[in-house]
Amino acid sequence: MNRLEKKYREEVIPFMMKQFNYVSVMEVPKVEKIVINIGVGEAISNPKVLEDAVAELQQITGQKPVVTKAKKSIANFKLREGMAIGCKVTLRSVKMYDFMDKLMNISLPRVRDFRGVSKTAFDGRGNYTLGIKEQLIFPEIDFDKVNKTRGMDIVIVTSAKTNEEGTALLEAMGMPFKK
Repeated sequence: MNRLEKKYREEVIPFMMKQFNYVSVMEVPKVEKIVINIGVGEAISNPKVLEDAVAELQQITGQKPVVTKAKKSIANFKLREGMAIGCKVTLRSVKMYDFMDKLMNISLPRVRDFRGVSKTAFDGRGNYTLGIKEQLIFPEIDFDKVNKTRGMDIVIVTSAKTNEEGTALLEAMGMPFKK
């Protein structure tokens, strides 16, 4: 069992049950999955860029990414329906906890001038979205082999019903929110 999963079971569940007066352990919200998405706009003109993004995302997550395709054609962007424009990974169970642990304790503190992540990035149903400006904060990425810095979106999907529950869950698990 992962360190973060153990913390969730031994500390977070009792804390949340007391704070929100849950009757059953099954009522306590949990992290269901983490979706990491990289949008690669310049893949339209240079398909090699997408291959690099896929390789980097695979290094970071330890799982093979799915290439995402455009749903609509947009003439202004020279984009046709079905063109490959990004990649994403959905992490669950063990890999999810490993990634979340690494994100909170190693990667986010490596961000320059880091003072915590915003508490306002919840979607109203307890899911948290986090944007990262460059992939270099992850320890797996070799700085010398990177030809372009890329950002990514990380969505932490929880079973929480409200933002309040979602905030309490992530805070108890160790997410570094701004004070």
